[in-house]
Amino acid sequence: MSFEPSAHGARRGIVLIAAAALLWGTVGVSTRGIYELGATNALSIGFFRLALAAPAMLIGCAAVLGRGALRIGRSAALLAALVGVMLGLYQAFFFTAIAHAGVAIAVLVTLCTAPVLAALMGAVLTRERLTWPVAAALVLALGGTALLIGVEPGAGLPAGAGLGVLFALGSAFSYAMITVLGGMVAGRAHQLQVNAIAFVTGAVLLLAVALPTGFVVSYTPLGWGLLLYLALVPTALAYALFLRGMRTTAATSATIVTLLEPLTSTMLAWLLFGERLGPLGLLGAVLLLGALGVLYIGTGGERRERSPQPVPQLEAE
Repeated sequence: MSFEPSAHGARRGIVLIAAAALLWGTVGVSTRGIYELGATNALSIGFFRLALAAPAMLIGCAAVLGRGALRIGRSAALLAALVGVMLGLYQAFFFTAIAHAGVAIAVLVTLCTAPVLAALMGAVLTRERLTWPVAAALVLALGGTALLIGVEPGAGLPAGAGLGVLFALGSAFSYAMITVLGGMVAGRAHQLQVNAIAFVTGAVLLLAVALPTGFVVSYTPLGWGLLLYLALVPTALAYALFLRGMRTTAATSATIVTLLEPLTSTMLAWLLFGERLGPLGLLGAVLLLGALGVLYIGTGGERRERSPQPVPQLEAE
């Protein structure tokens, strides 16, 4: 990846990545809004998010790569499909976590735990020695999650917060797998090709699971508007902004900027839905953010993206 030498190019990249992170931060409250507008479920929401975003990704792939959009090796296509499977699971777990625990906890647990799990799984799969930053980040993440699970009554959180945290951990694990698989497919195919295959695969998987378990297609006009927003703005558009910004932004800088996502989600949840964390919950959130900081400082700011490719984290849905 090359970087433009001008200061203007670097500043533009940071602005683009910040815009993407702010858009990702609206996923949680948008999903919460869909839940409150009528009866639905995580599988249905996840399907429509990927299914409506897939055509936009396919069009972008064709526009950028032309005829080369169809040129992809079998192994790369298989890895991209596996990314799509994990992406589908991530959507289902994440949206279920929001329904049970609210936006703030679901986002904090998912986005702050996923990089720790990714680093841990990467060390296991590559047989690398577990470094002290990864071990310390794991301890902090587990401690923060435990505090969020045991958040005290009266803190403004739903009764099923503990179950929601478990689903959030499932979404974090799925996202970590996306990171690992994305690293394996990096260099074998264009990022747009990987995203296009993953989005389609994830949508098909969610549809297959949702049909026999209660697929919801009836939404209010505002509900459909929120679904379309999820697909086109914090999914297709945000990924495009992020990829463009990474052309001129160093990985460490990008990692810091993308912390706007959990902060945005938490602030919007507080402003729009009155979600708040009590003293133990706040301490848990601090430990989770601390785990993220320890991991990135100790590993040199290794980048984690929010899409089915090498990612700094997400998301993250």
